[in-house]
Amino acid sequence: MRTDYTQVFTDADAVDKYEHVVYAPDSYASAVNRRQRSYLRGLVTREFPYRRPVQHDFACGTGRAIRLLHGLVRAAHGYDTSPAMLAKASEIGASAELHRVEATGPVPAPVGAAGPALVTIFRLLLNTDDEVRERAIAFAAQALPHYDAGVLVVENHGNRDSLRHLRHRHRAGDPWFAELSHTEVEELLARYGFTVVERRGCALLPQGWYARWWLRPVARVVDDACTRFRLFGGHAVNVLYVARRAFPAPRPPRGQAHAGTTPR
Repeated sequence: MRTDYTQVFTDADAVDKYEHVVYAPDSYASAVNRRQRSYLRGLVTREFPYRRPVQHDFACGTGRAIRLLHGLVRAAHGYDTSPAMLAKASEIGASAELHRVEATGPVPAPVGAAGPALVTIFRLLLNTDDEVRERAIAFAAQALPHYDAGVLVVENHGNRDSLRHLRHRHRAGDPWFAELSHTEVEELLARYGFTVVERRGCALLPQGWYARWWLRPVARVVDDACTRFRLFGGHAVNVLYVARRAFPAPRPPRGQAHAGTTPR
């Protein structure tokens, strides 16, 4: 696993490759991105029916998660340690206030108006160390201090319980081949008071299926169906976790007060 992930993308050429090669129109990553866009837009419409949220995208990179939700949020803020990433986000039209944050030191504070919030953390947890992971979720906890404050969406693009894991023995020396299990992600979130309320797989088949032109159409159909109908989500390569802070106390039956209160 790489532990210098944040340093890699301080280089403008690496950022260009990320945006134009990794996310090329016919690529595996762009297919996953399309499914995530559809799912996230439906999620935001469902979770915030009365007031649009403010989006806080931690480790925003080129603003991909921000662009997925253009028009559905009241405002957006992107936070990243890399000036090159933030410059690219601005260049390609991420409609957000972009903030450079330090890689170490105090956890950055969320910026912007009060009200319901959506925190997104994409393509960060997998290729970094525990300290950065903890920092990201600590930021989310600041933006979402209680259950009704909004929701957190975290991406794991290397699920250990997926078909991709079958290649682990052959890719063990590859610094980009990192994995996280569902349990590891859920335990990380739980340390900051988050409970996973929904999990959605966005790619059942590994990237290799998309690299072969004759398998690519089959892979798209299978993965589109699995995402739409929530099939085999526990074994998907790419997984989105939707989480909220600790659940509120149960409401008493109508006309009955909470213990310790006096009815009026």
